[in-house]
Amino acid sequence: MVFTDREGIRNVIQAKRYSVDNPVGVSAVQEVFSCMRYYKAKKAVVIATAKFTEPWETLAGVNHVKLLDRSDLINIIEAYKKDDIKAVKDRIEAEPRMILESWSEATSVALHEIKKDYKAERYVQKVMGK
Repeated sequence: MVFTDREGIRNVIQAKRYSVDNPVGVSAVQEVFSCMRYYKAKKAVVIATAKFTEPWETLAGVNHVKLLDRSDLINIIEAYKKDDIKAVKDRIEAEPRMILESWSEATSVALHEIKKDYKAERYVQKVMGK
């Protein structure tokens, strides 16, 4: 679903209905992230009736996808029943947990080396007339 938040920013949200003992896989994050790019949205959210697997949380954190699990969904429903729409919006629109580096990036020395793209550098110099 595509929606506009209180600040007028376009967001995408995907709901996953799974049994409590059946965690959702990483495909939900991949799908909602792709939708975010396709619809030119600023944020992506996944709401699930189950808990998240660790790989799912990692992928979401690296891609800045907001995850709302079963307990979040219960809190949203309770706030909605109390007619506390602001609390509902606050929870849904909150910033995602962000992971700035994936595990492989954090542990690999080779990936931390910055290599110049000489071809791109020459092209920029040519365009700039230098």
